[in-house]
Amino acid sequence: MTQPTQSDEEVKATVKQYWDGRAESFDDDSQHGIHSEEQREAWLSVLRPWTGDPPQQILDVGCGTGVISLLLAELGHDVTGVDFAPEMLEQARTKVERSELSAEFQRGDAENLAQREDTYDLVTARHLIWTLPTPENAIDEWQRVVHPGGRLVLIEGHWDFDETFEGYEEIHDDLPLYDGRPPEELAAFLREQGLENVEYDPLAESALWGQEPNYEKYIMVGDVPE
Repeated sequence: MTQPTQSDEEVKATVKQYWDGRAESFDDDSQHGIHSEEQREAWLSVLRPWTGDPPQQILDVGCGTGVISLLLAELGHDVTGVDFAPEMLEQARTKVERSELSAEFQRGDAENLAQREDTYDLVTARHLIWTLPTPENAIDEWQRVVHPGGRLVLIEGHWDFDETFEGYEEIHDDLPLYDGRPPEELAAFLREQGLENVEYDPLAESALWGQEPNYEKYIMVGDVPE
């Protein structure tokens, strides 16, 4: 195993700086934002069966600009979004203010949440786990804030690009799940962390991303033991 080169605090500071810098233009990419009615309906169709009948109490961890948070709110759920990057949260708050939807956004650390235990029915996260220096701590935290029998819903993927992401050159070796993971490997990781009934479906439809996906993407769910 590669030995960490920086402390968790240093890694998180770099991650925060990177995503703050991406906040203003993040939604411009069709793979990040919602750019058409077809794309919005495609995402609602994906999220609806996995999140259950509304209203569920949902914590959207690493919410970024609030894309998934607002889709969940549109489905009728009570949503709180948490992110480590203040500029991302400002974008999310602006979007919800301009909509007819309701969602709350808070600053928070995915590996050390301020929320009380057994508060939520679900935790959701999209393309977050690869950015975390101790993802096992994050999964423990997400289970802590979900009541027994609740669920984690993760939108993840696996890429193996030749070049390191710009801004991650100094820290990618300190991120155990950098590059994501094939679904079988992430499923095994979640089971090791105590989740039950772990299953996943591919997210290969171009309507979801505004283009043909350029790497493997999927949605994965696991239940918190009762």
